[in-house]
Amino acid sequence: MATATKKGKVERSLIITLMVIGGVVVSIPFIWMISSSFKPESEVLAIPPTLFPENPTLENYIKLFTTMNFAVYLKNTIIVVLCSFIGLLFNAMAGYGFAKYQFKGREKIFYLVLATMMIPGQVTMIPVYLLLNEMGLTNTMTGIVLPGLAVAFSIFLFRQFMTTIPNDLLEAARLDGAGEFYIFFRLVIPIAKPIFAVQGILTFIAGWNSFLWPLIIANDESLYTLSVGLSLLQGQYANNFALQMAGAAFMVVPIIIIFSFFQKYIVEGFTMSGIK
Repeated sequence: MATATKKGKVERSLIITLMVIGGVVVSIPFIWMISSSFKPESEVLAIPPTLFPENPTLENYIKLFTTMNFAVYLKNTIIVVLCSFIGLLFNAMAGYGFAKYQFKGREKIFYLVLATMMIPGQVTMIPVYLLLNEMGLTNTMTGIVLPGLAVAFSIFLFRQFMTTIPNDLLEAARLDGAGEFYIFFRLVIPIAKPIFAVQGILTFIAGWNSFLWPLIIANDESLYTLSVGLSLLQGQYANNFALQMAGAAFMVVPIIIIFSFFQKYIVEGFTMSGIK
């Protein structure tokens, strides 16, 4: 018994050691990126290289907002993200409707929504662009955010999760005189917090990293997002690696912060999905 316990401790220690080593190895590029963003341009290419800046400076971040139009790119990206969250609410409503309402053609419409998941986004870009062009929405913020409001994968996940909500609970609320919107916002959404957290982080990442569609639909630089701006940065300042690291860090850090806040709900969502 003692031998088995000792063996278990050795195995656990070995696993923890391997995980720590793996975590450090994976983190090195990220640490290097953050560190280099605070280095002067000359220090980034110094030999031997330094892991941490000897003369830390905020000059690279200041240049992003003075030399480049990163303030405009940030504003546009925030608009895209906020509109994506509005779309997330619409997707949750659609998933709830497919899960809890009975109407003619429900299953056929849902299968049609699922079928759109098999179509690559690149295939639909040209038809969507032509439709928006006919509507006069090209080179506008509306044209950038409109196609991303409805996402088939998001509707599918919400529908699958909300089928687990007991119908008796909803019927009891209706008998108490609660309206449908009250039931959705005050009863369903609190129950569906885990799936909202999972979809919220995916929606944020998709909106924050939006690149191809804004690049296609927008001709005016004042409508570009951060990802497009970072691409311009790499082209205009190809030899200024410190400035590029600052731009990349500015893109990555918010995603890590958002994940750190919502990781509890994300793990809970995956756990509940596994139970189902």
